Amino acid sequence: MTKIVSKWLLGLAVLCFCGGALKAQDLSGNEDQGYITGNVQVTMQTYNADSLIGAVVPPGKTGFNAFGNLIYTKGDFSAGLRYESYLNPLLGFPGRFHGTGIGYRFARYKKGQFDVTIGNFYEQFGSGMLLRAYEERNLGIDNALDGFRLIWRPVDGLVVKGLYGKQRMDFDSRLINGPGIVRAVDAELDVNTLIASLHDSKTRITLGGSFVSRFQAGSTLSVDTLVLEVPQNVGAWGYRANLQHKGFQANLEYVTKINDPNADNTYTYRRGEGVLIGAGWSTKGFGVTFSGKAVDNMSFRSDRNLLLFDLPINYIPAITKLHSYNLAATLYPYATVIQGEVGGSAEVFYTLKRGSKLGGKYGTKIAAQWATAFSLDTTNLTGVEGAVYGYERNSWKPGSELYIRDVNIEISRKISNKWKMKYTYFHFDFNTLATPVTTAYKGIVRANVHVAEVAWRIKPKHSLRTEFQVLTTGIDDDGSKQDRGDWATVLAEYTVSPHWFFSFQDQYNYNTAEGESGLHYIYGSIGHIEGSNRIAVGYGKRREGIFCIGGVCRAVPASNGFELTFTSSF
Repeated sequence: MTKIVSKWLLGLAVLCFCGGALKAQDLSGNEDQGYITGNVQVTMQTYNADSLIGAVVPPGKTGFNAFGNLIYTKGDFSAGLRYESYLNPLLGFPGRFHGTGIGYRFARYKKGQFDVTIGNFYEQFGSGMLLRAYEERNLGIDNALDGFRLIWRPVDGLVVKGLYGKQRMDFDSRLINGPGIVRAVDAELDVNTLIASLHDSKTRITLGGSFVSRFQAGSTLSVDTLVLEVPQNVGAWGYRANLQHKGFQANLEYVTKINDPNADNTYTYRRGEGVLIGAGWSTKGFGVTFSGKAVDNMSFRSDRNLLLFDLPINYIPAITKLHSYNLAATLYPYATVIQGEVGGSAEVFYTLKRGSKLGGKYGTKIAAQWATAFSLDTTNLTGVEGAVYGYERNSWKPGSELYIRDVNIEISRKISNKWKMKYTYFHFDFNTLATPVTTAYKGIVRANVHVAEVAWRIKPKHSLRTEFQVLTTGIDDDGSKQDRGDWATVLAEYTVSPHWFFSFQDQYNYNTAEGESGLHYIYGSIGHIEGSNRIAVGYGKRREGIFCIGGVCRAVPASNGFELTFTSSF
């Protein structure tokens, strides 16, 4: 049945594309004739052996990742597909991705109150703590659902979603789904839109609720002297609310899940719970936000036997800020501990007025953020009870083990029409046992990062942006530097608008353990932009490490070689 549906979808999409391509030559702005949009991305990398940084050469000697999206739209109907190639996949990508074929296809029809999708689709309920089907191509994550989705808007202000499908798991010249079946329904109510008397109210209220269920065939588990059944149907549900009043905003989300023995929780039968809260207020030139998160045993997958980022149904938002500077983002990036953590964050920004003594001619922007996460406050159970349930949570208070403390402050200022400057300071107390980004050190690493960024508009269409970064780690009681010692990064980017750009980066690991010499990771690139087309060629060394986006991470091996990237959209 699945093969029949796939072939029908492919045939439908091809027919639509061919018909649309013929008509697209004479659209004249008339959408009734249909049109095609899409994009292409190609990345190819060569590999050289480099014993100094631990770079190895895979059997194929090169890596190649590419994809192209085609979407045909005509009125209320749209259909599309994504053609993918992994020949062989880039190092660091899931090694089980192989071959060339169709990895995503869909057809969608919207009419009146109803919106129907068949095939693949992405979806998120609330913050994603119950359900988030999404793609993060740079991490090699794609857990798109494959099945049916219905969106119903029975009245203004109310949106009801229902879906049924399996998740994308592998790719071997075709899409391969996981074994579990995901069933879900979500309702979101915009109170002000629904109630006429509140249409013009300055207070806006949105309410939502979700239910998500997974079915996976199961049998039994042997725990000490007990033989326990594995739940084949696992349900999770949650509620959320959002309030806005002028410059103030607050949100609350609560989720819970029945017992779900899985590889993440070592097959224990605890229930799961999670709470996410946030509040913020802003006005011209000033703002402050607070957030808190508490999660206990909320790992939820469509295959109970998998780990890491394979087949996650839900997503636990990160409590820390997403950093962009090289040393702050790649050496000690925090990955959410999905089995349990309690954390909070606060952020404030303020703009010093233009023309003031401190603000200068153009004003000065200051932003500061603090974030931390701890283990849960728990007591380990013993005997059979411990084998079945693992632990008991005492409260929602932070536990005794620190996972991360991230404090940063940023000051940016425009000096003149040609010069802009920014200084950023980071401090990390980072537990490498909670997020194993290194094998060289076990425990809390204390790291300080200083970044100076300067942008210079040399002349019309010519600009230079530079970054100077330094990271220093703490010193242990025995006098040795923590982890891999200190680092420095220099980055220069020269742009000739609108077509050319050049970049150079040197990441230097210095002040390492006694007897070790420092290592330079030098990388340079040149690129050309023509409309929506972009091509770049680079060569150099990449450091082994962890790459994270939004609290989700993957390991990236060391590499030495050429890299070619091409992107285009139409």
